[in-house]
Amino acid sequence: MPPLDQHFEDDKPRREKEMSFIEHLEELRWHIFRSITAIFIIALALFILKGVVFDFLIFGPTRPDFPTYKILCSISEKMGIGKAFCFETFNFNIINIEVAGQFLVHLKVSFILGLIVAFPYIFWEFWRFISPALYENEARTTKGVVFFTSLLFLIGIFFGYYVLTPFSINFFSNYGVSDLVANQWKLTNYVSTVTMIVLASGILFELPMIVYFLSKVGLLTPSIMRTHRKHALIINLIISAIITPADVGTQILVSIPVVFLYELSIGISGRVHKNRMKKLAQEH
Repeated sequence: MPPLDQHFEDDKPRREKEMSFIEHLEELRWHIFRSITAIFIIALALFILKGVVFDFLIFGPTRPDFPTYKILCSISEKMGIGKAFCFETFNFNIINIEVAGQFLVHLKVSFILGLIVAFPYIFWEFWRFISPALYENEARTTKGVVFFTSLLFLIGIFFGYYVLTPFSINFFSNYGVSDLVANQWKLTNYVSTVTMIVLASGILFELPMIVYFLSKVGLLTPSIMRTHRKHALIINLIISAIITPADVGTQILVSIPVVFLYELSIGISGRVHKNRMKKLAQEH
């Protein structure tokens, strides 16, 4: 058992002086202000770069030269099955039927992309606010939390954009009840679909970090996660069905990484729980 003074030093809060409730609110206000400012600046820059944002990013998955389609086509040819996985045509047109539709969509896309790009900074600001209240030993065990949280979020964003979005667009564009019906997609619906898939994917990939913190405070253990693995799988399938089209293949594409993240999270929870139990044993 470590010396009492060492244990006291480890459990010493990192904030040197106590702050009043009003001072906490004032500090929080500035963290929020800086985060909103970062989103606004990035959104403004992206608003100005309209051509790049829409032609290259938003409408990128609607073109046959999109990286995902090129890779799939190359794999198809190397497998000797011709152009079975090549996507060369899309049976839809994107239209705007509202007076201010394009302008409002422009604002919406700029804000959402600003939020995505600024996410690492926003989380860093959030962490700066709560980290001074952590004990020294807690601060040591949470080093790198900003990096890993941001990394998982961005991996989810890229997965949603380069995997889920193109498959969803391909499914919807080629699905039809009759040749007499032409696909005319509203601009607002198209943008909402793309942004929902991408953002939902980014949030889903935060599962390991959520499990880490819940395990840290004792609300989650590896045994609980193993016991409810089947329930988690069902929830995973439900979420996959919500954020993807009614295409079994695309739902599987969403489910596989989430199942992998869940199993990874069990390992993370196990390590955190073990360290927590060891610490409690030393204290007693």
